[in-house]
Amino acid sequence: MQDYERERLLERIDREGATVGASIPDTLEVAGEQIDLAAFVLDARSEGPEPSEEDVQSLIRELRAERKRRRAEIEAGEISRDRGERLAESILGIDRALTALESDADTDLEAETRRRERADQKRWRSFLDSVTGEDEKRGGRRGNTW
Repeated sequence: MQDYERERLLERIDREGATVGASIPDTLEVAGEQIDLAAFVLDARSEGPEPSEEDVQSLIRELRAERKRRRAEIEAGEISRDRGERLAESILGIDRALTALESDADTDLEAETRRRERADQKRWRSFLDSVTGEDEKRGGRRGNTW
């Protein structure tokens, strides 16, 4: 691989937004073990039974190490251009998986915040309805008749 080709690949994988259009690999070899990466990410983000937080964090650490190893292989430059292209594509897939796995915790937190806000609004409306007597007009419970 020529120096300019190596630099082009490194720029590509380090570019902001480089994962746009990239897909998470179905399987990925990490530390000599085949991982069904796409299925794991899907399970982690789904509503059903999901991997434990410990499993997710462990995979995130492994993916970061694998990304670093693959990037170093490109940096060394002692590979073919085709191998470099395949490594760059796999790095972008790893980045996409990392984004999905790391943003899942934020998504859960945001969803919980929205649920709490809706519950607060509902309680507030109920309180206002009881104070103003609106709940009686809707067939709700009777307010105090002092």
